Amino acid sequence: MTEASTRRVLAALAAGGIAARFVGGAVRDALMGRPVSDIDIATPASPEMVTALLEKARVKVAPTGIEHGTVTAVAPPRHFEITTLRRDVEPQGRRAVVAFIDDWRVDAERRDFTMNALFLDLDGTLHDYVGGLADVEARRVRFVGDPATRIREDVLRLLRFYRFHAQLGQPPADKAARAACRALASLLPTLSAERVSAELLKLLAARDPLPALSLMREDAVLPVVLPEATRFDRLAGMIAVEPEPDAIRRLAALVAVDAEGALALARRLRLSNEQRDRLLALAAPDWPLDLANDARAQRRALYHLGARGYRDLVLLRAAEQGASSRRRARALLARAEETGELEFPLRGRDVTALRIKPGPRIGELLASVAAWWEAGDFRADRKACLAELKARAKQS
Repeated sequence: MTEASTRRVLAALAAGGIAARFVGGAVRDALMGRPVSDIDIATPASPEMVTALLEKARVKVAPTGIEHGTVTAVAPPRHFEITTLRRDVEPQGRRAVVAFIDDWRVDAERRDFTMNALFLDLDGTLHDYVGGLADVEARRVRFVGDPATRIREDVLRLLRFYRFHAQLGQPPADKAARAACRALASLLPTLSAERVSAELLKLLAARDPLPALSLMREDAVLPVVLPEATRFDRLAGMIAVEPEPDAIRRLAALVAVDAEGALALARRLRLSNEQRDRLLALAAPDWPLDLANDARAQRRALYHLGARGYRDLVLLRAAEQGASSRRRARALLARAEETGELEFPLRGRDVTALRIKPGPRIGELLASVAAWWEAGDFRADRKACLAELKARAKQS
């Protein structure tokens, strides 16, 4: 509220005599003492008027959701989503047909959770039309109005309930919300894979997602979206040993899949190629890893798995083996951090520099020297590897 960029945007709107209030996550997080990232602003003014006022003040503006009344003001270092007050005429999730209004209460009543329906004036005056402040103070995730109605308007809200409970809530979870989620879980397959995936990964990134996941299992929601999620014990171990939350690593700990299952899951959730590869590497590693092996075996594993892959697999093995392995895992990760990425110092151009023509022989020579380098416990530097390459090239 005190940042120059925020003041600039609000001053541009005030110059046109229109009301504007902070709303949603920024208000909620400020009240909870959490970091504020995205800032949403609500106003009864039309998106065209908002755009004109921002452009007059030389604030960059983009029509990011103009059909829903949203434009984005860009005032570095922040972006501000500014949305006209509205009501849903035909609620259809992201494809809802809306009508613009000038009633703050009606706008609040169409939102998902009470804690997301709080408005805040620039002078600090809080406007609470649905009991959101009490829910913020109690850390209670509660739908605005009838939970089933809110979910039917946008089925993603069903998953968002559990995700918000994982991130912000305290037990017990709202009974009415859970009852609606249980009753409407059959609607989840109507959601796009990308929306389901985004919610699951955000939930898994929460400090401790296990209580929320347990609720999802009890409410017959988890089997609909993630039937492979059976390793709660391993996820608990991962949470206990990992240095920081990582959604993909936690997903790998939670699900019981082989290589084929990991690929199928990645396709179903539309994971990125990088996420898919990490999940597959944990489900079916390319190189064996035993936490009890000696330092030389650990360096070989580090080389073949890569620094990130080694880190992931060490944590997964520790998660499987329980508390007794956590100290060992931390020591291995500290040693790997000191060692750094083990990268073979030669490339194909080093072979062609010896006037060897492009072809299979280049790869064979590189592989041969790399095996020699590995057998010597990675001690040989580039100069020594080049000498070995030259010697082997002469022999072949």
